[in-house]
Amino acid sequence: MVEPRTYQGQPATAHWDVVLPDEKATGRLAMDLAAMLQPGDLVLLSGDLGAGKSTLARALLRELAEDPELEVPSPTFTLMQGYDLPRHRVVHADFYRLGDALELDELGWDEQTDGAIALVEWPERAGAALRVPDRLEVRMALVPDAPPTLRRVRLLGHGRLAGALHRMRAIRSLIDQSGFGPAQRRHLQGDASTRSYERLTGGKRDAVLMNAPRRPDGPPVRGGRPYSAIAHLAEDVKPFVAMARALKARGFSAPALYAADLEAGLLIIEDLGDEGVVAGTPPSPLAERYELAADVLAALHGLDLPATLTVAPEIEHRLPAYDIEALLIEVELMLDWYLPHLGTRPPSDAARGEFRRLWSAALAPSVAQRPVWVLRDYHSPNLMWLPERDGLARLGLLDFQDAVMGPPAYDLASLAQDARVDVSEELELTLLGRYVKARRHGDPGFDMRGFAASYAVMAAQRATKILGIFARLDRRDGKPGYLRHLPRIWSYLQRDLAFTDLAALKDWYDSYVPAPEDSAWPRPVPPPVGTPASVPRGDETALAEANATAKSDISAGHPSESSSAPTRS
Repeated sequence: MVEPRTYQGQPATAHWDVVLPDEKATGRLAMDLAAMLQPGDLVLLSGDLGAGKSTLARALLRELAEDPELEVPSPTFTLMQGYDLPRHRVVHADFYRLGDALELDELGWDEQTDGAIALVEWPERAGAALRVPDRLEVRMALVPDAPPTLRRVRLLGHGRLAGALHRMRAIRSLIDQSGFGPAQRRHLQGDASTRSYERLTGGKRDAVLMNAPRRPDGPPVRGGRPYSAIAHLAEDVKPFVAMARALKARGFSAPALYAADLEAGLLIIEDLGDEGVVAGTPPSPLAERYELAADVLAALHGLDLPATLTVAPEIEHRLPAYDIEALLIEVELMLDWYLPHLGTRPPSDAARGEFRRLWSAALAPSVAQRPVWVLRDYHSPNLMWLPERDGLARLGLLDFQDAVMGPPAYDLASLAQDARVDVSEELELTLLGRYVKARRHGDPGFDMRGFAASYAVMAAQRATKILGIFARLDRRDGKPGYLRHLPRIWSYLQRDLAFTDLAALKDWYDSYVPAPEDSAWPRPVPPPVGTPASVPRGDETALAEANATAKSDISAGHPSESSSAPTRS
């Protein structure tokens, strides 16, 4: 079992005793360790000759490389061997021939292991030099009078690796207890959050392990509350479970839940596969699949959707309202992160106050609309194609733990102005028209022009927010890959601000937010990735009809009715 000691409320050390009956069990331990380790971690492998240190190190390297055939020569004579693997750099060391700790400097130990995962056999030869605060000690021993393949292992985690060892044990427990024990664990590319994902294969069925530790509160940013609380971001996995079950109960293809440790933030869920709604290099939207995604939203928004959902017996989750306060703090991310990214002087307090006032006025009509479930990240990375299913169920839905009760237009804007791929204006209008037509079919009283106006506002709000988020991911989180999307988001924002109802906001942006080509970028940003093939517009869309109706109303002298209908300026 794992027995922690704590320091200032956090685990400082932890140990876990395990028995490895054979080499297969050693491989499973290596798999679990590989999933736990991060760049900068130090693993110290100790034990007598023949205890299995090299076997475990070799298995661990192959797991980190995701290559069971990786050649792993012993570093006994070279002392160190480096591996530049796809996800990590790893250094494998054997210090059996090390004279003393002073030789580490001659080997360039600090330089070689900087930012790498380091695996060290015979670490005791380096004395106290390797007793760093964050380390994992793996002590292996033969067992007298036992089968020759059996080993006893004590894992001792220190610092960060104490908490990581706790989590590793919880994950292994959930996998074993849910019947996925024989499965292979393979890393899946995650999203921009702190969550991580693994595919479990080779067991009774394929599945996905979702590793989502409880979100710690950040510093207070307004009224003593952190950003996550104001923006209504999920703190644990309960909202995901609640929404997954609610969507499935209504016939939509959210992942089935196979097993859960709600307190630890661990879920084993249905694997919806790899086929998405884009194709090509660079990726472009597949019109048929985007159109089905618009149909799914129209069907969902036409239902009577409750704000309180069931997580488990006697556990409920209430969806928060996507209120003005949340929407405003999101657009302010542009001021706090995107403008500094451009090298632009921040706006004055007066200008910032005007920004908030203009956005409050623009958002008010949308917030007043009948709310629906806003999944919040309804775009290509989270939409899967399931051709073996029928109708709306062909679209798989992911990443909805931050769902809120809010304006119907938000998720359609997320889809039709996809942050990750270029969506042409023709396809955008097709999606809008398809959605509006479906909503009017289900509800003849559907406010088409009010929805169109809300769409323009929600699209501009989302584009503004994402400019800030992607700049923050680069500067704060060290994820510069998101910068390549900024020109696309900027282009969407210009498309949105062209609606006459947003003229005052456009004037503010023109005054305080320079175009990328007019600013001093701290680093080069690649151009947008590709342009999708044009999509036939087909018949006149309902949005075009809405705009035509609005213009007719204006001509007839009904400005109050037309004020909610956006038109191109």
